[in-house]
This record gives sequence, C-alpha cells and structure tokens, in this order.
Amino acid sequence: QVQLVQSGGGLVQAGMSLRLSCAASGRTFSNYAVGWFRQYPGKEREFVAAISRSGTWTEYGDSVKGRFVISKDNDKNTAYLQMNNLQPEDTAVYYCAGTSQFSLATRQFSYDDWGQGTQVTVSS
Repeated sequence: QVQLVQSGGGLVQAGMSLRLSCAASGRTFSNYAVGWFRQYPGKEREFVAAISRSGTWTEYGDSVKGRFVISKDNDKNTAYLQMNNLQPEDTAVYYCAGTSQFSLATRQFSYDDWGQGTQVTVSS
C-alpha cells in the first residue's frame, strides 16, 4: 500500500516562502505522477500544481503560476512544492496526491493516493 506523508506547512507572513514535502513509500516513484491540491473551508479541492512521472512536465493553476514550483526527486521518493511570495489567499489545507495511471494529471479524480494534508496560513 502506498503512503504519502506530508511535511512543511505552517504560519508565515505575506511575501514569504514555504516548501512542502511529500514522501512516498511502497511505490516506485519514477512511475508516479504527483499533484498538489488545496482546500478552503467548505470548498472543493482546487488544483495547484502537477508534475509528470519523469519530472519533465509540469502544470500549474492560474492563481499560483510564477510563484509556486513543483518538483520531485525520484531517488528520494519525495515531491516538493516551493511556494514563494505567499499571499493571504493562499491560506488553505494543502494535499499531495499520486497516481501511476496517468503520466500527468490536473484533476483530483485522476489520483489514487493522498497525503494527510497540511495547513498553510499566510498572515497579512
């Protein structure tokens, strides 16, 4: 069974940076596409970023383009979300997700495995 364990959330001021990590076990990471989603209270999960199995291709949600960077280290079985110039509207619970069915996916229903979620809070 695949487990995704997230780390790296917290409270920061606007304009600062955070890096989220998503460590996978029980999976050959090079065969695994990874996505990041976020969820506001009472809302559906929103696509943030995705990276292909090889790490070659990436996709970003419009609201984070130019500020967030997704990456993965297949040797460490870990994916990252570097979040720069954070704004109060980025405050949400962030989830990483993984799939071996698709080479790259932006919809949450394409993902089989999910991390536990981590809170990111940005103060103004």
